[in-house]
Amino acid sequence: MSARVLSINITSVVHQGEWTGSEGRTGIDKRSVSGPIEFKNNGVAGDRIIDTNVHGGYDQAVYAYAIEDAQWWENEISEEISAGRFGENLTTEGIDVNAALVGEQWKIGSVILEVSQPRIPCRVFAGFWKRSTLIKDFTKAGRPGTYLRIIQEGSAQAGDSIEVIFKPDHAISIKDLFLAKSGERSKINEIKEVEQLSSGFKEWAEKIAATQN
Repeated sequence: MSARVLSINITSVVHQGEWTGSEGRTGIDKRSVSGPIEFKNNGVAGDRIIDTNVHGGYDQAVYAYAIEDAQWWENEISEEISAGRFGENLTTEGIDVNAALVGEQWKIGSVILEVSQPRIPCRVFAGFWKRSTLIKDFTKAGRPGTYLRIIQEGSAQAGDSIEVIFKPDHAISIKDLFLAKSGERSKINEIKEVEQLSSGFKEWAEKIAATQN
Protein backbone atom coordinates (compact mmCIF):
# COMPACT_ATOMS: atom_id res chain seq x y z
CA MET A 1 0.00 0.00 0.00
CA SER A 2 1.36 3.42 -0.91
CA ALA A 3 1.43 6.00 1.86
CA ARG A 4 -1.26 8.65 1.72
CA VAL A 5 -3.25 11.20 3.69
CA LEU A 6 -6.66 9.82 4.65
CA SER A 7 -7.90 13.01 6.23
CA ILE A 8 -6.84 16.59 6.96
CA ASN A 9 -8.29 17.81 10.24
CA ILE A 10 -8.64 21.25 11.80
CA THR A 11 -10.23 22.59 14.97
CA SER A 12 -14.00 22.15 14.92
CA VAL A 13 -14.95 23.44 18.36
CA VAL A 14 -12.90 25.40 20.89
CA HIS A 15 -13.71 23.71 24.19
CA GLN A 16 -13.72 25.35 27.60
CA GLY A 17 -13.59 23.65 30.98
CA GLU A 18 -11.44 22.64 33.91
CA TRP A 19 -9.60 20.08 31.79
CA THR A 20 -8.55 22.49 29.03
CA GLY A 21 -5.24 23.63 30.49
CA SER A 22 -3.78 26.94 31.61
CA GLU A 23 -5.64 28.98 28.99
CA GLY A 24 -9.03 27.58 29.94
CA ARG A 25 -9.68 26.77 26.28
CA THR A 26 -8.35 24.22 23.79
CA GLY A 27 -8.46 23.57 20.04
CA ILE A 28 -7.70 19.84 20.37
CA ASP A 29 -11.10 18.84 18.91
CA LYS A 30 -10.25 18.49 15.22
CA ARG A 31 -12.51 17.23 12.42
CA SER A 32 -12.01 16.26 8.79
CA VAL A 33 -12.24 18.95 6.12
CA SER A 34 -12.44 18.60 2.35
CA GLY A 35 -10.68 20.31 -0.54
CA PRO A 36 -7.16 21.71 -0.80
CA ILE A 37 -5.91 23.10 2.54
CA GLU A 38 -3.02 25.52 2.87
CA PHE A 39 -0.04 24.77 5.08
CA LYS A 40 1.72 28.03 5.88
CA ASN A 41 2.88 30.31 8.69
CA ASN A 42 3.75 27.30 10.87
CA GLY A 43 0.25 25.89 10.77
CA VAL A 44 -2.71 24.46 8.91
CA ALA A 45 -5.23 26.97 7.54
CA GLY A 46 -8.33 27.11 9.72
CA ASP A 47 -6.77 25.31 12.68
CA ARG A 48 -6.67 26.84 16.16
CA ILE A 49 -3.73 26.74 18.56
CA ILE A 50 -4.81 28.23 21.88
CA ASP A 51 -1.92 27.59 24.29
CA THR A 52 1.02 28.69 22.16
CA ASN A 53 3.42 28.22 25.07
CA VAL A 54 3.30 24.45 24.64
CA HIS A 55 1.65 23.87 21.25
CA GLY A 56 2.22 25.02 17.70
CA GLY A 57 5.20 26.93 16.36
CA TYR A 58 7.91 25.83 13.95
CA ASP A 59 8.64 22.44 15.51
CA GLN A 60 4.98 21.55 16.12
CA ALA A 61 3.36 23.09 13.06
CA VAL A 62 1.56 19.89 11.97
CA TYR A 63 0.67 16.72 13.88
CA ALA A 64 0.30 13.37 12.11
CA TYR A 65 -1.26 10.18 13.47
CA ALA A 66 -1.65 6.89 11.60
CA ILE A 67 -4.95 5.14 11.00
CA GLU A 68 -3.16 1.88 11.82
CA ASP A 69 -2.40 3.18 15.33
CA ALA A 70 -5.93 4.55 15.71
CA GLN A 71 -7.28 1.10 14.83
CA TRP A 72 -5.02 -0.44 17.48
CA TRP A 73 -6.60 1.94 20.00
CA GLU A 74 -10.09 1.04 18.80
CA ASN A 75 -9.37 -2.60 19.61
CA GLU A 76 -7.75 -1.66 22.90
CA ILE A 77 -10.60 0.45 24.27
CA SER A 78 -13.54 -0.97 22.25
CA GLU A 79 -14.50 2.45 20.97
CA GLU A 80 -14.74 3.89 17.45
CA ILE A 81 -12.19 6.62 16.81
CA SER A 82 -12.86 9.22 14.14
CA ALA A 83 -10.23 11.18 12.21
CA GLY A 84 -8.87 14.02 14.33
CA ARG A 85 -9.64 12.32 17.63
CA PHE A 86 -5.97 12.44 18.62
CA GLY A 87 -5.89 16.12 17.80
CA GLU A 88 -4.00 15.29 14.61
CA ASN A 89 -3.97 17.48 11.51
CA LEU A 90 -3.04 14.55 9.27
CA THR A 91 -4.57 11.10 9.54
CA THR A 92 -2.19 8.92 7.53
CA GLU A 93 -2.28 5.46 6.01
CA GLY A 94 0.53 3.19 4.85
CA ILE A 95 3.41 4.91 6.68
CA ASP A 96 4.74 4.11 10.15
CA VAL A 97 4.86 7.61 11.60
CA ASN A 98 6.49 6.35 14.81
CA ALA A 99 9.36 4.76 12.89
CA ALA A 100 9.98 7.98 10.94
CA LEU A 101 13.47 9.39 11.48
CA VAL A 102 13.92 12.80 13.06
CA GLY A 103 14.62 15.13 10.12
CA GLU A 104 12.99 12.87 7.53
CA GLN A 105 11.06 14.91 4.95
CA TRP A 106 7.69 14.18 3.36
CA LYS A 107 6.18 15.71 0.24
CA ILE A 108 2.38 15.91 0.30
CA GLY A 109 0.73 17.83 -2.51
CA SER A 110 2.91 20.92 -2.89
CA VAL A 111 3.89 20.89 0.80
CA ILE A 112 7.18 19.62 2.23
CA LEU A 113 7.13 18.64 5.90
CA GLU A 114 9.97 17.56 8.19
CA VAL A 115 9.60 15.08 11.05
CA SER A 116 10.54 16.86 14.27
CA GLN A 117 9.40 15.30 17.56
CA PRO A 118 6.84 12.95 19.17
CA ARG A 119 3.65 14.03 20.84
CA ILE A 120 3.93 13.92 24.64
CA PRO A 121 0.51 13.31 26.26
CA CYS A 122 -0.91 15.90 28.65
CA ARG A 123 -3.94 16.32 30.88
CA VAL A 124 -5.80 18.25 28.15
CA PHE A 125 -5.60 15.17 25.94
CA ALA A 126 -6.84 12.99 28.81
CA GLY A 127 -9.65 15.43 29.53
CA PHE A 128 -10.73 15.54 25.91
CA TRP A 129 -10.98 11.75 25.83
CA LYS A 130 -12.58 11.71 29.29
CA ARG A 131 -10.09 8.99 30.22
CA SER A 132 -8.20 9.64 33.45
CA THR A 133 -5.57 6.98 32.68
CA LEU A 134 -4.84 8.20 29.15
CA ILE A 135 -1.41 9.70 29.86
CA LYS A 136 -0.24 6.40 31.34
CA ASP A 137 -1.99 4.36 28.63
CA PHE A 138 -0.63 6.49 25.79
CA THR A 139 2.90 6.29 27.16
CA LYS A 140 2.70 2.52 27.58
CA ALA A 141 1.32 2.05 24.05
CA GLY A 142 4.36 3.73 22.49
CA ARG A 143 2.39 5.07 19.51
CA PRO A 144 2.88 8.84 19.88
CA GLY A 145 2.53 10.05 16.31
CA THR A 146 4.79 12.80 15.06
CA TYR A 147 4.94 16.55 14.84
CA LEU A 148 6.28 18.05 11.64
CA ARG A 149 7.80 21.35 10.54
CA ILE A 150 6.64 23.09 7.38
CA ILE A 151 9.74 23.29 5.19
CA GLN A 152 7.91 24.34 2.01
CA GLU A 153 4.55 26.06 2.22
CA GLY A 154 1.81 24.90 -0.11
CA SER A 155 -1.48 23.03 -0.19
CA ALA A 156 -2.53 19.42 0.28
CA GLN A 157 -5.76 17.47 0.51
CA ALA A 158 -7.13 14.12 1.59
CA GLY A 159 -6.04 11.39 -0.81
CA ASP A 160 -2.66 12.94 -1.58
CA SER A 161 0.27 10.54 -1.50
CA ILE A 162 3.01 10.87 1.11
CA GLU A 163 6.41 10.70 -0.56
CA VAL A 164 9.48 10.40 1.65
CA ILE A 165 11.96 12.60 -0.22
CA PHE A 166 14.79 12.72 2.33
CA LYS A 167 16.16 10.54 5.11
CA PRO A 168 18.95 11.75 7.43
CA ASP A 169 22.12 9.75 8.08
CA HIS A 170 21.23 8.67 11.62
CA ALA A 171 18.90 6.00 13.01
CA ILE A 172 16.96 7.91 15.67
CA SER A 173 13.22 7.60 15.17
CA ILE A 174 10.24 9.36 16.70
CA LYS A 175 9.62 6.28 18.84
CA ASP A 176 13.22 6.40 20.08
CA LEU A 177 12.68 9.98 21.25
CA PHE A 178 9.37 9.06 22.86
CA LEU A 179 10.89 6.10 24.70
CA ALA A 180 13.77 8.27 25.89
CA LYS A 181 11.34 10.87 27.21
CA SER A 182 9.49 8.03 28.93
CA GLY A 183 12.64 6.85 30.74
CA GLU A 184 14.39 4.46 28.31
CA ARG A 185 17.71 6.30 28.01
CA SER A 186 19.95 3.73 26.28
CA LYS A 187 20.14 5.84 23.08
CA ILE A 188 20.56 9.23 24.73
CA ASN A 189 24.12 9.75 23.44
CA GLU A 190 22.97 9.08 19.89
CA ILE A 191 19.92 11.28 20.35
CA LYS A 192 21.88 14.32 21.49
CA GLU A 193 23.96 14.24 18.30
CA VAL A 194 20.95 14.47 15.95
CA GLU A 195 21.24 17.78 14.10
CA GLN A 196 17.52 18.00 13.36
CA LEU A 197 16.40 17.91 17.01
CA SER A 198 14.29 20.83 18.15
CA SER A 199 16.11 23.17 20.54
CA GLY A 200 13.99 21.92 23.45
CA PHE A 201 14.77 18.28 22.80
CA LYS A 202 18.44 19.09 22.14
CA GLU A 203 18.82 20.86 25.48
CA TRP A 204 16.99 18.05 27.28
CA ALA A 205 19.06 15.30 25.63
CA GLU A 206 22.37 17.01 26.38
CA LYS A 207 21.36 17.51 30.01
CA ILE A 208 20.34 13.86 30.45
CA ALA A 209 23.46 12.59 28.66
CA ALA A 210 25.67 14.70 30.91
CA THR A 211 24.23 13.05 34.01
CA GLN A 212 24.82 9.57 32.62
CA ASN A 213 28.35 9.97 31.24
